[in-house]
Amino acid sequence: MGSTDPGQRPDADVNERVVEAFRQEYARVVASVLRIVRDIDAAEEIVQEAFEQALEHWPVNGTPDRPGAWLLTTARRRAFDRLRRARRAGARVEALAYEATLGAPDEGPDVTEPEAIPDDRLRLIFTCCHPGLPADSRVALTLRLVGGLSTPEIARAFLVPEPTIAQRLVRAKRTIRDRAFPYEVPEGAELSERLPAVLAVVYLIFNEGYAAHTGDALVRHDLCEEAVRLGRLLAELMPDEPEVLGLLALMDLQASRAATRTDADGNLVLLADQDRSRWDQARIARGLACLDRAGPLAGAGPYQRQATIAACHARAVSWEATDWAQIVAHYRALAEVAPSPVVELNRAVAVGLAQGPAAGLAALDGIDLSALQSYHLLPAARADFLRRLGRRAEAAAEYRRALELTDNARERRFYSARLGACEAGG
Repeated sequence: MGSTDPGQRPDADVNERVVEAFRQEYARVVASVLRIVRDIDAAEEIVQEAFEQALEHWPVNGTPDRPGAWLLTTARRRAFDRLRRARRAGARVEALAYEATLGAPDEGPDVTEPEAIPDDRLRLIFTCCHPGLPADSRVALTLRLVGGLSTPEIARAFLVPEPTIAQRLVRAKRTIRDRAFPYEVPEGAELSERLPAVLAVVYLIFNEGYAAHTGDALVRHDLCEEAVRLGRLLAELMPDEPEVLGLLALMDLQASRAATRTDADGNLVLLADQDRSRWDQARIARGLACLDRAGPLAGAGPYQRQATIAACHARAVSWEATDWAQIVAHYRALAEVAPSPVVELNRAVAVGLAQGPAAGLAALDGIDLSALQSYHLLPAARADFLRRLGRRAEAAAEYRRALELTDNARERRFYSARLGACEAGG
């Protein structure tokens, strides 16, 4: 066992170490316990007890040199104890059949070598992101079990009432239990079918942080960082999967410019006006390296394709130096593997930047965007093309429409300013 630093208050030091261990180890400990007890509520309760035990023991005995191993061992022992009590009570517990193969701890060393215990976090992620769950429930459950966020933290992150998140978590757990979703990583074709649902959850979390739909902040850095952390975990567990690497590269490349997307007052700064000297070069380097690891673009999936587009922006030394023709080509390729109205909208915007606003407007008019009639970026794109063409009255009408469709205070402020400029003839 280690010891607390005599230069700090012991209780405060221990609490900080427990909090740090919770952040780093929660997912693995929950996943390991869940494999034993086969019940999410029971697993969470057991892991909570293990952390409470840490708060009791570590101030007295010192913080262990390997907190994760201590917590993993403690939680697994409590899980096996619970199963044995259930067996003595005559309860029928399906997981008891697995006890001999799960490596039940004996009365040996205090700390089990975690390397000897299977890492079940990938099982946990696929369970949380099962396609049989509604999308909002997948997000909440992933943040709860894999991210270790509390119900209030998840509610604050998505700006929804806490009871709403609590209900989503309860329903998700009930669905997993009642429909007996397998706690496993799918194999073969099923893995390929299920992986997009997992990646979509992580990217949804990132996007809500990168361009918050509601509230006063345009960028929620906490959510961005949580999504990147989940992406790194996936890349650690699936190091040779190109789409996992593509998603991680995409998030790192986009996050590299997150700090420059707003000014000192939190107002929106367009990509053309961002100070590229302030882009996070370490993130860009990580993102580009990850994209290289993902391999060639032949047969690439949507996240690898999107990361390639983000890389074009990251490599451009200035707005004027951006290779918009190449970006148009990448969007065309993206539309082939992941056709969607949003991709078509983005391609049209890129056409406008490569060939001029008239060409961009024609590209918008040439595609079916009926599914985006409630998407504020559609009238915003049209307004920008019209403004650049000097058609200010038409642009003003589109900015009014964009204002009606967004709930984000910073975006509303930006559209209001552009609307005022159009009305004033600017």
